[in-house]
Amino acid sequence: MAPRSDRPILIVTSRVPPERVGALRALAELTPVEVAIFEGRDHHFTGSVTDTGVPTHRVGQTGILRLAGARDRWRTVVAGTAGRIALPSAWRGARMAGTPFVLWSAMWHEPSTPSFVVARPLLRRIVRDADAIATYGAHVSAHVRALGGRRVHVAPQAVDPSVWVDPPATPRPADSPFRITYVGRDAPGKGLEILLVAWRQTNLFEAVGAELTLLGPESASDAGLPGVRAHGPVPPHEVREWLDRSDVLCVPSERTASFVEPWGLVCNEALHRGVPVVATDAVGAAAGGLVRDGRNGRVVPASHPLELARALTGLAIDPGTARALGDAGRRDVRPFTFDAWAAGMLAAVRDAERHAA
Repeated sequence: MAPRSDRPILIVTSRVPPERVGALRALAELTPVEVAIFEGRDHHFTGSVTDTGVPTHRVGQTGILRLAGARDRWRTVVAGTAGRIALPSAWRGARMAGTPFVLWSAMWHEPSTPSFVVARPLLRRIVRDADAIATYGAHVSAHVRALGGRRVHVAPQAVDPSVWVDPPATPRPADSPFRITYVGRDAPGKGLEILLVAWRQTNLFEAVGAELTLLGPESASDAGLPGVRAHGPVPPHEVREWLDRSDVLCVPSERTASFVEPWGLVCNEALHRGVPVVATDAVGAAAGGLVRDGRNGRVVPASHPLELARALTGLAIDPGTARALGDAGRRDVRPFTFDAWAAGMLAAVRDAERHAA
């Protein structure tokens, strides 16, 4: 029987977006890792990949209990909060096998949907029972601690430096129009309608010829508004090119009964390109401390189009401030790396092992 430290970590998750591959590989350089992927809704703007960079198991949610419950096979079982029965199955399997269990949490609120209300007691029990917890950021850490979670570690969200750090942006012509860019799906909680209302209130197209670019939403999403153009889904390298032609990224997410933005990796992407972020306080990257009001962007109340309009207008009439915020953002996002994610996850695993010993 292999010593526990020589066994692989099992990470249970639904789908793997492209930006997660580098994080998994960074962790695999520190300790063996395998991933169990079950089918679930794809919430990622960038979609999902088939090659995760580490050994992968494709399982249904009903098969997770058996996989996670294999005795003496795993160093630790790590499971995210997605899926109806995946998390409790991974947790129960780990407990049956006597394997340490780490909850990997992105949640910083409790949804009010009927299905979640039913599941809430079990989720809270798992939070309290987990040997350790890895979180997306300080906002998630505060939430799980309030629910009774212990031994909490941050595994910071990161994006691929080969896409977002290099090559450097080409300087824009001095006569370029002021451009605000939105990147994401047209879905409940993303705040696109709030942004369009705010755009009408700014009058920036008529005043200074400003443009609002929508990457992700289909063409009809621009509602025929002057200065607004929706381009539909675009690949990451085109997102980077659009950000390099932008003065501000806007992330107008709002709270719904079932959703609050866990993080918003596009904030990392924009800051790596030196573009300041105007986000609402319903964006995890703002609540978690990356996007900071007055330092590398603006943070406004969610679902308040007038406040959003004021923030966007303020940067449009003072582009020097926008550039300074972007420069600060490029510095602030540097610690958010795949290696930092791997270190945070491994710290949670080691803490779980000490507690379970």
